[in-house]
Amino acid sequence: MTKYLLIIVSALVLIPFVYPLIAVLLTVQIWAGHHGDTEPYRSASHLESIWHEEAARLDGATPEKIDAELRRLKSVYPKASMFWVDASGRTRLRLPDGQEVPAQWSVPYTVQFMKEASNFRIFTVVAFLGDKPGHGFMVLKVPREAFESPAAIMDARQGTILISGILIVLGLFLFVSLLFFYRIRRRLVLLQQAMSEPTDSGIPSPVETGRSDEIGRLEQSFNEMIRKLERSREREAEEEALRRDLIAKLSHDLRTPLTAIRGHAYSLGQEKLSDKGRESLRLIDRKIDYLGRLIENLLSFTLLTSGKYPYRPQRVDIVRMAKTLFAGWYPAFEQAGFEIDSDLPETAIYWELDPQWLERVLDNYLQNVLRHAQSGRYVGLKVSEADGGTIIIEDRGPGMTGESEEKGAGIGLSIAALMLRDMRLQSEVLSGPEGTTVRISRG
Repeated sequence: MTKYLLIIVSALVLIPFVYPLIAVLLTVQIWAGHHGDTEPYRSASHLESIWHEEAARLDGATPEKIDAELRRLKSVYPKASMFWVDASGRTRLRLPDGQEVPAQWSVPYTVQFMKEASNFRIFTVVAFLGDKPGHGFMVLKVPREAFESPAAIMDARQGTILISGILIVLGLFLFVSLLFFYRIRRRLVLLQQAMSEPTDSGIPSPVETGRSDEIGRLEQSFNEMIRKLERSREREAEEEALRRDLIAKLSHDLRTPLTAIRGHAYSLGQEKLSDKGRESLRLIDRKIDYLGRLIENLLSFTLLTSGKYPYRPQRVDIVRMAKTLFAGWYPAFEQAGFEIDSDLPETAIYWELDPQWLERVLDNYLQNVLRHAQSGRYVGLKVSEADGGTIIIEDRGPGMTGESEEKGAGIGLSIAALMLRDMRLQSEVLSGPEGTTVRISRG
């Protein structure tokens, strides 16, 4: 901002001085150009007097002498054009050659030429040779600009000088402004490119800081932000590694006592217990199963997020897989009193994925129906051929926002979402008080 204000102030200060500066330069140029030429063209009356004197001295001179004298006068007055006509009316020497004058002069043309000799732009002098009309005459033509002095030329050019000076200052101001903003734009474009072109880590690269102006401070702030993001990313990676390591160790450490508890619960089940004791034992066994699934889910989630869960894609008929999977769940839903509905096409539909992953995703959704949607007593599994195939699981439970005794932290759903994403599948979940519908399709 300070630099641009300085440019504006410089332009305003320069305008009053540009007129005298250009005037001086033009005056020097005009004086230099007229210094060798002004003396022969001192004034029109002086030149006219000299021309008549030269014509008077040529009384009775031969044509060769008259030609020689005209050539001498031409060298003295290079801006002038001249010629002479002899007593018979024939045009003789013309300097320079090519002037539009007749080769033979008639009386009417001579009278007309004399009348037009007073042309404003051309100063013309006609002098009789020897001051006698019968001996012929010689003519001198000089542009009137040759008689103008440098002061007169400057006076005539005042308006042009003023306008030229203002235009020069404005042009210079526009050029400097354009250059100024071009440099600003170039620095901003470089900063924009750095922001929009992140590295492999997802964080942009730092930019080189230049001058300590507004954009320079912006570049420094941008680099500081990148450093903070890198430090945050490093801390996040360290915390993620610690969390995964902790979950893996906890999962491994919990398996051993859980196996021991399961064994003792089985041994206790072989003993004679009261009805209340057997009810407590069944509750313990159910909680052991829940804790085992939770540990397995924690371990699977850790492996998935770290990219270490084995993925072996192959061409799979999802209709056949759904049929086989649903047949395995059929007894459990039937025992729980569910209304079971299946709609599977006869034709095969093939997807490229890991069958174990898809089986685990479907198991997770069906298990959630069995655990959380028992109030609706309905489960449906359908496979549609539209859009390359769609798997649909429906229930009539209280929905995902409803209350359930078996409701957990949702790790199973997170695992299913991660697996679907890695298999390039997408899921659409519609949940409400009348039930939940899950649609799995190709992305």
